[in-house]
Amino acid sequence: MGRIGVIGGSGVYDIDGLEEAAWHPVDTPWGAPSDEVLTGRFGETELAFLPRHGRGHVHSPTEVPYRANIDALKRLGCTEVVSVSACGSFREEMAPGHFVIVSDFIDRTFARAKSFFGTGCVAHVSVAHPVCARLGDRLEAAAREAGVTCHRGGTYLAMEGPQFSSVAESRMYRDHWGADVIGMTNMPEAKLAREAELCYASVAMVTDYDSWHPDHDTVQISDIIATLKANSQNARALIGRLAASGAASGPCPHGCDRALDHAILTAPDRRDPAVLARLDAVAGRVL
Repeated sequence: MGRIGVIGGSGVYDIDGLEEAAWHPVDTPWGAPSDEVLTGRFGETELAFLPRHGRGHVHSPTEVPYRANIDALKRLGCTEVVSVSACGSFREEMAPGHFVIVSDFIDRTFARAKSFFGTGCVAHVSVAHPVCARLGDRLEAAAREAGVTCHRGGTYLAMEGPQFSSVAESRMYRDHWGADVIGMTNMPEAKLAREAELCYASVAMVTDYDSWHPDHDTVQISDIIATLKANSQNARALIGRLAASGAASGPCPHGCDRALDHAILTAPDRRDPAVLARLDAVAGRVL
């Protein structure tokens, strides 16, 4: 049974009942992760928590070291990664304070490294279904048990940021692209988790209506922070319920843990040893 990794913000990792909690530095070939990793045990379940922006919120969405973060969690033995992040909503029914278990993504980021692979070792993984349905099922059950208002399924549009959307962009994403929520951090995180053969699922915590809503057409950071504080208790309860159910065991029925089986195209004799050394944790199974 593997360890559950959680990537989220401050206020989420202070989980009641987390035993043997300690912060640990983790070295990766991709540089330092966003912060040290908090490890601990919830009953029989091992947890690893990584603050995405670092404690004190020191990394902007563009500057989060996504590759180092995913590598660090894989290196610590995580087999599942739960993303907990704030988002804006394009749907009236997905109101501030509600949680959305994301089912798909539209990636509009452009200034971030999006793959562990490249010159010296080329690979192409499928992200047709970028989140693990098994992990999503468990998150939905945990949310219901925790009494959290939760929507199962929704398309998350990942924007570059750090500025919020214009009204025209917000309306386009909602009315023409069919997105349900918007945030700045789940890409390339989800793509990298797939390359690292980790089950990945995202819990998007709605803080606002972005800028499309005629009654809420300006996103105010003060309102977002107030809602985030209210959401953090629910997020901790959800993670606690998930941990109480234990980490998943056995092969992933959706193949997340076998994503690299046929992905690497570079011939073995043409693979760069320096690149392979950087891939020891994320792709060691197939290399």
